[in-house]
Amino acid sequence: MTRGLSAEEVRNLPVTIDLLTASRALGIGRTKAYQLARTGEFPCRVWRVGRSYRVRTTDLQAFLGMETARRSRRSASRRKDR
Repeated sequence: MTRGLSAEEVRNLPVTIDLLTASRALGIGRTKAYQLARTGEFPCRVWRVGRSYRVRTTDLQAFLGMETARRSRRSASRRKDR
C-alpha cells in the first residue's frame, strides 16, 4: 500500500505529474484513478499523452484548496512593491 502525499510534497511537485502521483495526493487507489480518468470523472483535468495520463499540478492544488505556487509568488511580489 502506498502512502498519500503531504501538503509540502504536493507544493513541491513538478508542473505536470502522472495519474498515480495525483491519485496518491487525493487518496484514490490506482484502479479507481484509471477508471475515473477513462470515464472523465477524475477530480482534476486529465490529459492523455500517448499511452499515459498527465495532471497539471496547479489543477491538483486548486482542487485541494491549496494556494498555487504561481499565485503565492504573484502576491508576494505585490506585497514587496508596496
